[in-house]
Amino acid sequence: MATGRHGHHRHDHHGGVRRGRYGNPADLDRMIKRQLAPGRPAWQKPERVIRAVGVRRGQVVADVGAGPGFFALRLARAVGPAGHVYAVEPEPALLDVLRERLAKSRARNVTPVLSLGEDPMLPGGRCDVALIVNTYHHLADGPAFLRRLTRALAPGGRIVNIDFAKRETPVGPPVDQRIAREEFLRDARRAGLILAAEHRFLPHQYFLVLRPRRRARPRDRGAGVS
Repeated sequence: MATGRHGHHRHDHHGGVRRGRYGNPADLDRMIKRQLAPGRPAWQKPERVIRAVGVRRGQVVADVGAGPGFFALRLARAVGPAGHVYAVEPEPALLDVLRERLAKSRARNVTPVLSLGEDPMLPGGRCDVALIVNTYHHLADGPAFLRRLTRALAPGGRIVNIDFAKRETPVGPPVDQRIAREEFLRDARRAGLILAAEHRFLPHQYFLVLRPRRRARPRDRGAGVS
């Protein structure tokens, strides 16, 4: 994810500095190797994450901050040919890499999406799940992004946020760049979301499932004191 939360240098999913205009990384190849590192599945546990989220065949899922497709390709297999994955990423160079990987894997149910600022650029009311992994701490205005992302949810849809705990871990960005679980939940409440579930099996990260707050139903017309 390329957008800096506080306007300083960007970081990749493992803490490598991303510099330059529009967040372009100084060494794209190095960053991609880190995001696709052979050791990442051991701590990121992608298959277990997908099972815990309850992704099913035929669903529509957004992978927000998709990068070169670490989760997007796995999600494509999980939803199957009848499902669809929107791979959302603000870095054009990463989307190019993702397209190459999609072509090699012959995954035909993934649409790369170039997001803009605090807008994920997703169609309204389509997504059963919007998965944000190691990305929220890059956003300049998290609540605004979450509000726009909520509009992309289908009825009953959920937003899942996985990000690094605000403590020292073997992988991840510098601690002062991280967003604490409690701070994220405050942002989520501001965006009209409530915590629906939490999973604790990831060693370095919090894993939160959110849903839009239910609006109170208006009273039936004509009801009231007679």
